[in-house]
Order: sequence, then structure tokens, then C-alpha cells
Amino acid sequence: MRTPLIRRGGLAALSSAALLTLAACSGADDTRADTRTDTRAAVRDEPAGSRVAVSYEGGVLVLDGTTMEVVADYDSEEFTRLNGAGDDRHVMVTVADGFQLLDTGAGTSGGRAALTDVVFEAELPGHVVTHADKTVLYADGTSDTTVVQTADLAEASATGAAPASETIPGTEAHHGVSIVLEDGTLVTTVGDVDTRTGAVARGADGEVVAEDDTCPGVHGEGTAAGEAVVLGCEDGALLFVDGAFDKLQAPDQPYGRMGNAYVSETSPLVVGDYKTDPDAEGYLLDALTVVDTEARTLDVVDLPEGVEYTYRGVGRGPDDLAYVIATDGALHVLDPETRELVDAFPVIEAWEGPTEWQDPHPSLKIDGDVGYVTDPAAQAVHAVDLTTGEVTATADLDVDPNELAVAAG
Repeated sequence: MRTPLIRRGGLAALSSAALLTLAACSGADDTRADTRTDTRAAVRDEPAGSRVAVSYEGGVLVLDGTTMEVVADYDSEEFTRLNGAGDDRHVMVTVADGFQLLDTGAGTSGGRAALTDVVFEAELPGHVVTHADKTVLYADGTSDTTVVQTADLAEASATGAAPASETIPGTEAHHGVSIVLEDGTLVTTVGDVDTRTGAVARGADGEVVAEDDTCPGVHGEGTAAGEAVVLGCEDGALLFVDGAFDKLQAPDQPYGRMGNAYVSETSPLVVGDYKTDPDAEGYLLDALTVVDTEARTLDVVDLPEGVEYTYRGVGRGPDDLAYVIATDGALHVLDPETRELVDAFPVIEAWEGPTEWQDPHPSLKIDGDVGYVTDPAAQAVHAVDLTTGEVTATADLDVDPNELAVAAG
């Protein structure tokens, strides 16, 4: 495999603060009436291990993370998104009226799963961010941010009642995201239905700490080591570090888009997806970004010919390496420090990109040394040992797996 090309982006100074303002911001065994299967695998007395939630058209499966046996199968909406809730047990399922709490049973005695009746209401539910013991839910339809103490989700599963939460009003509806840091600082995107321009940071008292309007099309987020926050822009990335924003320019201008950030909270290096043609058809990408939040640099790593991926196919794994499930069917391993591909493990057959982003296509989620890869063409989900590349278990399904979320237990 040839060494990928690296292109280095320049560093732009922090812009003047923009004149923007933003308002300060059932029991564990119960399931919904439309649940088809509560538990397929036998309920054990010892604490359950990891679990994997898998969405498909009209439903959500829960798999045992080791054996890949189906533990539970629930009816849901035609298309749902899945996000880890931050406590290694629960998953947020996006439904029409908000975020529905799925208890995977991971880490619990008996390991019983339950799609609870707890729904955190949101108009056009969007991103879920987990950090600093908080689960942050963003409503695209209002730009409101709902903050839940992650530890309270277990009681919500037990009682069937939504826990106490704080809703921070937004200003103008847009597809956005919010992050709450250890000290209570809220970093939230700014925009409207037509444009997204940047972000604002507010302290725990609601006062503006910093703001920046130099991030067109702001999308995606991640928090790296030292609580360095990175947001993707259509021309680079926006950092929030030590109470200030800093814009990093992509080497391709005026359009070099980073739209999603794949982070490890033990590494200052952030891996992002990358696109240079705003008019390109389809959703396949052939380059990655590496943002160094300490050096304040942005590099672009071009992948070898025939190695493409989508935003669903990247994750961080052992030793903070990045893993990419590519169109050649292999898991490619990127070392963010050297910006080089260091390995590749064949997992599934070669595949083509989706017609629409919602369509089932290979996805990757990582839990420790294990990567979970969906294989819609084979109606399967594979568990891969990321240290050896071995497929250790496979779930053979009768549905097309779509999105994934992992609860580590």
C-alpha cells in the first residue's frame, strides 16, 4: 500500500468577535406496546457485558457485544438514528418527537434490555453529545439545548420517568450542536435555516466568553485531550481552547470541508472527514483531516486509490489510532501522529456508496479493542478484534442493519 499524501493547511489568527448574540443559554423490564421481542437470549444473573444497538427500517435490535446474539428486537419508526448516551448502558433513539431512551442492559445484573417510554421532547431532534458526565441533546427545530446528568439515566430506566434536565433556549433554528465542558461552559453553534456561521461560548453564568463567525457551514464536533473542542467548517476547522476560538484554514480554498470529528479524549489529535468538491455527487470521501489541537494545525491525508468511505465509517480505537471501513471492504488503520496508513484488515466484500445518506451502508463503532462493522449487503454485523484484524463473531440477521451505537457495560 502506498503512503498516503499529506497536505498541510495554514493557521489563521482568531477573528474579531462577531456581533452575534445567543440566548443563555417505566420500569427496567417495561417495553413499549409495539415491542416485538423483549429478550431472545437467556437472561443471566451475572452483570451483562457490552451491548450493540442496531437500527433497521422500522426497528432497533440489541445484540450481545461478545457473542453477537440478538438480545432484543423493538419496533420503532421507519428511520431512526442511534447515539450512545454516555453511561455505557443507554442509547438515545431519535424519534419524531424527541430522543427516546433505550436501556441496552449492558453492565446490569441479568442484562435485560428495554425500550423505555422516557422521551426527551425535541422539535427535530439532532445531535447527541456526551462529555463531562452530561448528556447534551440538541433540537434543530428550535436550537434549544437540553442538558441531562448522565448518571440520572439509570433511575429513569427504573422509574419510567424522565430525570430532571436543564433546557437552554436557542435563538434561531438550525442544524446545530452543543457541548458542555467541565466548568459549565456551553459551546454552541450559531446559524439559521439558511446558513450556519460559527459558534459562541457562554460561561456557567450565561455570559458570553467568546464567539466566532468564521466557520461557514459549521457541522460536527468533538472534544479532545485537555477539553479542546473542534468544530468542522466548509473551509477548515474551528477550535475552542482555553476560553478562546481559533480558526484553522484547510489547504483547499474556498472549499475544504471537515464535517465530522472523530476524537479521543486522551489525544490532542482529532481525525475528521474531508471533502473538496461541494458539487460532488454521492457521499463517498477519499481523504481525511488530522487536526493537532496543541500545535493548531490542520493536515489533509489523501487515501490510496480505491479506498473511500462515508462519515459513518470512521472511529478511534486502540492507541488512539483511527480506523476506516472503506469501499474495498477492509478496515484501514491511520496513525494520526505520522499521518500514515499502517495496516488494513479485510472484513466485508467491496461495496458502493449510498444513494442517500440515510440508506444502509457499512458503518463502524468502536468499543476498546473491538470494532463493530455493519454489512448490509450480507444482512450482518461483525465484531472485529482491532489488534489482530480477526472477525471474532458475526450476527446474521434478517434485516438490513443501518446505524450503530455501543454500550460498553
